[in-house]
Amino acid sequence: MPGRALHVAVIGASQATAELEGLAEAVGHRLAAAGAIVITGGGPGVMAAASRGADAAGGVVVGILPGTDRRHANPWVAISLPTGIGDLRNGLVVRAADAVVAIGGAYGTLSEIGLALAAGIDVVGLETWAIEGVRVADSPAEAVRLTLELATARSARDHP
Repeated sequence: MPGRALHVAVIGASQATAELEGLAEAVGHRLAAAGAIVITGGGPGVMAAASRGADAAGGVVVGILPGTDRRHANPWVAISLPTGIGDLRNGLVVRAADAVVAIGGAYGTLSEIGLALAAGIDVVGLETWAIEGVRVADSPAEAVRLTLELATARSARDHP
């Protein structure tokens, strides 16, 4: 479908360091500036920072929430989707994406990485789990460039 916006999930630590939040904000900003829709889990930490960056660039942020109350989304989420399914929403976050950027994170992030890779969705990592299948980037600029390339290829393949 010509002109279809790329959908990129940004996943990572809900209790993030300032460094990880800075990386996530830069990634969110660059993705939105490139016209991508940014998908997160809608919460704090990396999710909030990526949302803040995307919002500052005039982008659209979708938050797929674990609970049932959309008011629990971070303030930069434009579209909040409360699921009521707890951590199981991790599968929805990655399946809604053409590609995923992982930044930091603990076991929830690891589960999202695993779900994405099992579904054939490319994952680019910044300071995250070093596991087979995750393409490592050294900077937000490199992460976004690579993610957009991978997302474009997937979108073209899935939506000819």
